[in-house]
Amino acid sequence: MAQNQSPAPDTSRRSERSRRAIYDAALALVAEVGYPKTTIEGIASRAGVGKQTIYRWWSSKADVLLEAFLDLSNQAAEAAGQAPYSIPDTGDLAADLKNVLRATVDELRDPAFEAPSRALAAEGVVNEELGRRFVAQLLEPQLQLYVDRLRAAQEAGEVRPDIDPRIALELFVSPLAQRWLQYTGPITHAYTDTLVDYALHGLAPR
Repeated sequence: MAQNQSPAPDTSRRSERSRRAIYDAALALVAEVGYPKTTIEGIASRAGVGKQTIYRWWSSKADVLLEAFLDLSNQAAEAAGQAPYSIPDTGDLAADLKNVLRATVDELRDPAFEAPSRALAAEGVVNEELGRRFVAQLLEPQLQLYVDRLRAAQEAGEVRPDIDPRIALELFVSPLAQRWLQYTGPITHAYTDTLVDYALHGLAPR
């Protein structure tokens, strides 16, 4: 008589649990001790996995942290009801920009996001290689979303056809980043709404 056999373990589910534990451990450590003191060994210990598990998926702690941070950003976008890597096009440019910047404010003020992002941003200033990777892998893809949305607005006649979208987006993205990084003032929905109004309508009397 055949004996009942236990089902084979679901290695994909186990791997996903381990991956998520590694993401969480990496983000927590870089927030607590900074990038230089964060190690693969420390991440592995905190995540409850072997060091070789991490090296099987990533070649360095920078790879782990950048992927973990990208995952965190995607989760924040989904929690805000937005698809990752998209800016909605409702036909109202001002409303669309205000909505995405409000979600960005919420993300920047979330302690789970703020601490590791500040640590990585600070390290990127003094560590050129990490800074370039941070920009290329995380920042530029997000900025391209604004470029695409502004180009769509150009085609719809909402903004002048002669503007450079890559420069124009800095009118509202860069002030927010500076205020957040340097604590020059509070970051609020009202603040980013005002940035959009100033950027789209200018400062001259109308």
